[in-house]
Amino acid sequence: MKKIISNILLLLTCHTWIMAQINNIIPSAPSIANTPTARTDQWSAFANPASLTENKRFFFAFTYENKYLLAELSGKTAQAAYCNPWVNVGIAFTHFGYKQYSDIMAGICLSHDFSGKFSIGLQGNYYAAYFGLETGYVYTIFPQVGATVHITPTLCLGFHAFNPFIQQLKGEFVSKQIPAVFSLGSEWRFYNRFNWLVQIDKEVQSPFRVATGFEYQVIKELGVKIGGYASTYFVPCFGINLNFSGWRFDINCELNPLLGVNTLGSVSFAI
Repeated sequence: MKKIISNILLLLTCHTWIMAQINNIIPSAPSIANTPTARTDQWSAFANPASLTENKRFFFAFTYENKYLLAELSGKTAQAAYCNPWVNVGIAFTHFGYKQYSDIMAGICLSHDFSGKFSIGLQGNYYAAYFGLETGYVYTIFPQVGATVHITPTLCLGFHAFNPFIQQLKGEFVSKQIPAVFSLGSEWRFYNRFNWLVQIDKEVQSPFRVATGFEYQVIKELGVKIGGYASTYFVPCFGINLNFSGWRFDINCELNPLLGVNTLGSVSFAI
């Protein structure tokens, strides 16, 4: 009897802990080890809005992410942007979940670049969660802000705050904590082909997350990526990118030692 009770408690604990690990409404970025905060050549949806100023062109992207090889834990993200010397505008949409429970989020981003040395961005998000037939959708709005600073032509620092006012999703009978994440990142480019990314994240109710990754462009059409991140344990990451006539394809994989494999695929086109 004691063994049965112990097993039940263990399963409940594991279930709660696993749900805490996957209950994140922010979609992952194509940057290795999810390190987009200081990225200067690729704006990722719902990441640092200040990175939008770096594109200097029109582009769109679609990303598909699967967690732990479960169809119910899949997310789809679409984004598009137009950048010019005066104001840069981006839109993004993401959906995560399945029929009985799902999250949707849409955002509009505005950013501006000051002489190529400093950029700021602001994004407004509409977020809604579906809690079943009886409750339906519960929604709210919240902001995210960011900035990037070029210390040297090859070194950039970035800051990003997602849901900085720690807003919650509240309905008549349900509530949900929206992640409030503060991030610091750096990007160092050298030899014109090598890119080193570092990022530190702090979600107000979770431990620090430290991530780093290296991306090497072997040739113009092919790049390789390797990195990892750690919070309560270390997760190795690797991936590749392919580039053809304005099209870019990113494929990333994470090997979570406890929960399994995370995969991400992204396709983008720039004009």
